[in-house]
Amino acid sequence: MSKRIIVIGAGFAGMWSALSAARLLDQAGRTDVEVTVIAQEPELHVRPRLYEQNPGGMKAPLQEIFAAAGVKFIQGEVEHIDVVEQKVSTSQHSISYDRLVLAAGSRLHCPPIPGLHEHAFNVDQVADAAKLEAHIHGLSQRPESARRNTVVVAGAGFTGIETAAEMPARLRAVLGEDAAVSVIMVERNAELGPDLGAGPRPVITQALTDLGVTWRLGVGVAAVDAQGVTLENGQRIEADTVIWTAGARASGLTAHIPAERDSFNRLHVDRNLKVKGVEAVFAAGDCAYAATDDEGNYAMMSCQHAMNLGRSAGHNVAADLLGETPIPYSQPKYVTCLDLGPWGAVYTEGWNRQVMLAGAEAKALKTKINTEWIYPPGGDRAEIFTLADPRRIVVA
Repeated sequence: MSKRIIVIGAGFAGMWSALSAARLLDQAGRTDVEVTVIAQEPELHVRPRLYEQNPGGMKAPLQEIFAAAGVKFIQGEVEHIDVVEQKVSTSQHSISYDRLVLAAGSRLHCPPIPGLHEHAFNVDQVADAAKLEAHIHGLSQRPESARRNTVVVAGAGFTGIETAAEMPARLRAVLGEDAAVSVIMVERNAELGPDLGAGPRPVITQALTDLGVTWRLGVGVAAVDAQGVTLENGQRIEADTVIWTAGARASGLTAHIPAERDSFNRLHVDRNLKVKGVEAVFAAGDCAYAATDDEGNYAMMSCQHAMNLGRSAGHNVAADLLGETPIPYSQPKYVTCLDLGPWGAVYTEGWNRQVMLAGAEAKALKTKINTEWIYPPGGDRAEIFTLADPRRIVVA
């Protein structure tokens, strides 16, 4: 009787989970195990690039790759996971599994701030970023005003900084090179890039200053409306464009798994990425709270970790089914490469984020990462399986 591994999600973690599982099955000569991916579309959305222009083009088709690797694709959105009956349900299907990888990614966290849902833009998903781009292009049709020329970016984390750094040039491309544009970041923490640490902060501060971006720290957004934002201290910023970037939460499907979750709704997993206390279920990418090393560091909700979590989860879910030896997930080297728009970028290494490159050199690396390294492999089966090896650690 044939068996089935289901992977939920076709993002970085889901894609690599499926390909890595198919790789081990191929090596073992097993043709009686089906690897099935369930996702809304057979395409990888390149979320790390959605702060850039032309977000509608930030997609990579996966049909050819899945076909070459022998991975089945079912189009749909999983609505329910039953870990007792070992079934997942979409609006069209109820599908049984022998092993499951939950790699459904994350969504932008939008707290109940008045007007946030109705009036703020974001760059979380392709459609969201495309909506923002259309809005920016439409600003040129509005009467000249300081409000029209102002963008508020709520959140000064990784996404907020990258988005803000791009905005002055994007606005001037639409409104004219001499337009008096204003990009203002709002961050409730006392420092820019609170999660990025002190290491790269001087470079980030210099870059944003040179680009003309300003910020207000130690205060959050209290309300959003069609004319701007009101801050928690009562201050008002008039702006036709408000972009929310403050935080993410793992897919709501993690709540269907009866297991411990962290504050970001990520499932606690062991070193093989099996969900603790639940049989036959693994998690990867933004759905997994996974130790990267033995020093107390945990994977970030990032493309960098999602790709390697996916390779490991895929190998280990297949190994678990076949009775093969798992390869524990380990990714001790951590790097960041933060895009700083026309100014350049900053590249750091280690969890203390020691700056190694800045400016044009770092920008060249960031461009290579964004346009080459994070994209799917070609359609050659041998190449796919070589790249799907869980021991092939990609740090950026």
